[in-house]
Amino acid sequence: MTSSKPFAPACERNQGPILEVLRQYFRDRRRVLEIGSGTGQHAVHFAPAFPNAVWQTSDVAENLPGIRMWLNEAASSNLPAPLTLDVTGNWPHASFDAIFSANSLHIMPWSAVEQFFAGVGRVLEPGGILAVYGPFNYHGTYTSDSNREFDGWLKQRSALSAIRDFEAVDGLAQGIACQLVKDHTMPANNRLLVWRRQIPAPTRSDA
Repeated sequence: MTSSKPFAPACERNQGPILEVLRQYFRDRRRVLEIGSGTGQHAVHFAPAFPNAVWQTSDVAENLPGIRMWLNEAASSNLPAPLTLDVTGNWPHASFDAIFSANSLHIMPWSAVEQFFAGVGRVLEPGGILAVYGPFNYHGTYTSDSNREFDGWLKQRSALSAIRDFEAVDGLAQGIACQLVKDHTMPANNRLLVWRRQIPAPTRSDA
């Protein structure tokens, strides 16, 4: 008996608009890390659009079998086997010039969001792009009634889950030298936040 691939309707709905934005930032990237690949649907949709980049999926161990099903069916040369990655644990001993994550920060406890950015700070190269998709609050205020209802559902599911405040998340990004490039408005009251990691200025030595 064969298992069917996991399927997330939200991925099917949002992958087109997300890809439209990512094309602006990822076209010259060579090594992309996707954090929290979920079902794997985003990866198999995005990777063919960036044939010169390796699109590295990752997630917690229990989600990897489903991701493998999608990757095996896609049989794309730039989609290697997924990595086990819990943001609160060990991160890959590798560097990436782009990182993407969708609908992840509101699922994690805030302490894990902090570890997410700390980990990104270890693996994202200077000049690298960080793109994060999902709902965000601004100045502690919901951007829509549907987001307010979604936040209530999240907190019923787990008291540690919540829609995050943009200002707090941007502060963590700034803490790893990532400067906001653009905050993109997306369908269904979501955002796609894009940061670029600053390149350290060269040190000058007196002759």
